[in-house]
Amino acid sequence: MADYHFVYKDVEGASTQWDDIQRKLGNLPPKPPAFKPDPFEPAPDPDSVPKDKSWIDEKTEEELEEIEDDLDDDRFLEEYRKKRLAEMREAVKISKYGSVIPISGSDFIREVSQAPQDVWVVVILYKEGFPECGLLLQCLEELAVKYPATKFVKIISTDCIPNYPDRNLPTLLVYNNGAVKANYVGLHSFGRRCTPEGVALVLCQSDPVLNDGQSGSSASVLEGVRKRFIEKVVTEHEDHDDDGSSSD
Repeated sequence: MADYHFVYKDVEGASTQWDDIQRKLGNLPPKPPAFKPDPFEPAPDPDSVPKDKSWIDEKTEEELEEIEDDLDDDRFLEEYRKKRLAEMREAVKISKYGSVIPISGSDFIREVSQAPQDVWVVVILYKEGFPECGLLLQCLEELAVKYPATKFVKIISTDCIPNYPDRNLPTLLVYNNGAVKANYVGLHSFGRRCTPEGVALVLCQSDPVLNDGQSGSSASVLEGVRKRFIEKVVTEHEDHDDDGSSSD
């Protein structure tokens, strides 16, 4: 028997005249909108992206080296590319240190004597269990973070110099260009109270030992060292005055 309830379905979105009449009478819901796909947009072509400073800033060091030939016709961008490469390489150089590096006797020549000519190396001779060595090491750890372009290393005294007397500990040796520039024997070399600011001031007395990699000149670094030392002294003096007044 034929199915007289069959309803003919037209193409999606199409409508018969009968349907239109029924919708006007409210017997059918509103006609759904016809399906329309999103407009086609081709994937962006990397070569069509405008080449400007922001485009170069997004590149890694390896990518900047690879695009050298692409900028031959744009002198400004080529100069900016070279500048960014120099900044990246300098940043790598600055962040190369930043801590007190432990070394052994067999490492000494490579890590200290053969360090780059423009790098100052501060060596502490120490032994575990000596409070004075621990105090100076704490100061150097703080300075290593503040001055990451200066290389700080630590070595057990007798690993560096056989039979080195314990009474001379701690000892600091300052190297540059393969030669010893200064040495400081004992904690008393850094004043009555050994602080990072006092150690920094002693190290910079005659040579630009400390380098933060950002100040631009040894004079500005030294000025910063002196400023921090004075601020430390003033702060300690004020704290001492406050303690004295509170006890009265």
